[in-house]
Parts: sequence; C-alpha cells; structure tokens
Amino acid sequence: MTALVQRLKRSYSTYWYAYAMAAPVVIVLGVLVAYPLGRGIYLTLTDATSLNVGHTIGVNHIPDSFKFVGLHNYQDVLFGQGSYDRFWSHFIWTVSWTVICVGLHFSLGLGLAMMLNQKLRGRTFYRLLLIVPWAVPSFVTVFSWRLMLADGGLVNMLLGSLHLPQPSWLEDPLAQKAAAILVNTWCGVPFMMVSLLGGLQAIPAELYEAAEMDGASAWQRFRYVTLPGLRPVTSTVVLLGVIWTFNQFTIIFLLFGKTNAPDAQILVTWAYQLGFGQLPRDYAQSATYGIILLSILIVFTGFYQRWLKRNDQTAI
Repeated sequence: MTALVQRLKRSYSTYWYAYAMAAPVVIVLGVLVAYPLGRGIYLTLTDATSLNVGHTIGVNHIPDSFKFVGLHNYQDVLFGQGSYDRFWSHFIWTVSWTVICVGLHFSLGLGLAMMLNQKLRGRTFYRLLLIVPWAVPSFVTVFSWRLMLADGGLVNMLLGSLHLPQPSWLEDPLAQKAAAILVNTWCGVPFMMVSLLGGLQAIPAELYEAAEMDGASAWQRFRYVTLPGLRPVTSTVVLLGVIWTFNQFTIIFLLFGKTNAPDAQILVTWAYQLGFGQLPRDYAQSATYGIILLSILIVFTGFYQRWLKRNDQTAI
C-alpha cells in the first residue's frame, strides 16, 4: 500500500500538468455521462414511474415511493408477456434498419467517392453539392422530407407523373419504414462519401499503375488495391455508422412524431415513448431499454474489433 502511494506521488509530481489538463474533461464526462448512466442503471432495478418518483408541488415535497425490484424489468422486457410486441419486434426492425441504412450509406458513399476521385470538370462544385445534406441541420432536412413525402407532396406528384403507385409514406406501416430508410440514407451518405474520399486519396497512385501494368482489370484493381487500401477508413466509418444508425432518434421522431408509426419505431424511440411519450411515464422500463441498447452496442463493438483484428492477422 505504501509503495502504491509512493508511485502515485511520483507520477503526480512528474505528470501534474497532464493531470491538470485532463481534470476538466474527466469532471465533465463524470457529470454528463457517468452520473446519468449510474442513475439509469439504478432506475432499471426499480419500478419507478411518474406516479411514484419524488417531486415538489408548491412548497410540499413528495418523496420517492418506488420499490427495488432487482432484475425484474430486464426479465419483463426480454421474456415477459407481450415481449415480442414490446421489444423483439422493435429489435428486429432496428437491426434491419441499421443493416440496410449502413449498407446503403457505404455502397452509395463509396460509389460517389470513387466518382469524385476522378479528374472531372467541376469536381469541386460536385463535392460541395453532395455534402449539402450533411451540412444542413437534421431537423431542417427531416421536416423538408416530411413535406415532400406527405400526400400530395412532391414525391407522390413525381410518382404520379410517371404513372407509378403513390404510397401513403407517413401512414402506411411498410411505406413508413421505406420513408425512414430513404431520409436516413439522404442524411448519412455525405459523411460516408467524404470519409471514403479521404481514404481513396491516401492510396498511392503507384499501386494502381503497377496493377495496370500487370494487366489487372478495373474490377481486380478495385478488389485488390482499392478495398484493402480503404480498410483502415472503412473499419472506422462502418462502426460509427452502425452506432449512429442504431441510435438514430432524430429522423424517426421528427418524421413521424410521438404516436404515429408504431411499427417504424426503433428501440431508442420506443424507449423515449415509454419514458416521455405516455402517461404514466415508465422511467424504469425506459431506462431498461437504454441499458439493453448500450449492452448490445458494447457486445457488437467487441466482436467487430476482434473480427477486424483476426482479418488483419490473416491478411498479414
């Protein structure tokens, strides 16, 4: 114990400046992340609702009256009565939504990045034009799409002029999911495009020249030069894309509101609905969904990193 104290003293005397610089960040993270996370975990072990959580009315303070229930909320969410409708159906849709959106983000972003990496006339203008959806605030983009997807909106007018079906994008359950994917793809492709364009520009041109001299086709150059060269960027942007899309609250909430589109609600918006979109507000269940979401992403990130490391070792 004495030796540990001595080491800490020596470390502080040597790196006191680093500790001083890091302290504000640690304090802010503690206040904004650690405390809410700890409070959320605690609420998952109770039956807290808006009816039994302490609050103040005038000068009178009503104390907490919720009870400790252990892991009952987790059992109820995952395996309780109606768990498929309350959790698993939203989980399946959330996974499907994430896979489809990230797949579209990556494929479209890569195609646009490869196009913009060529020597094109007006390339700078195209780059600025394609980055606009990312630069515009999300709520502006979503509300604009909401107007265009409404009955009689621009999208259905265009489909009608082409003699194609005109779905009720904001009312029909299947069309709602398609609309959500469409809007999220519009918002997410520019980030993927910019990131992959930076990765493409970092690949040495000599590799393409050598491959071309060896008689490699365009597909072979893409498969054996472009994709391996993009691996460091791809691994990061795909992971970020999965995390952001899995927790994409803004688009679903602003596009459909609180109560509309129950089938299009992903887990994070469903957790919001439980905690803030109904009466009484079920804080315990909402917090349980949040902790389950966090656990899923932690497990996915761990497996994803191990898979990347295994592939890197295989490639070597």
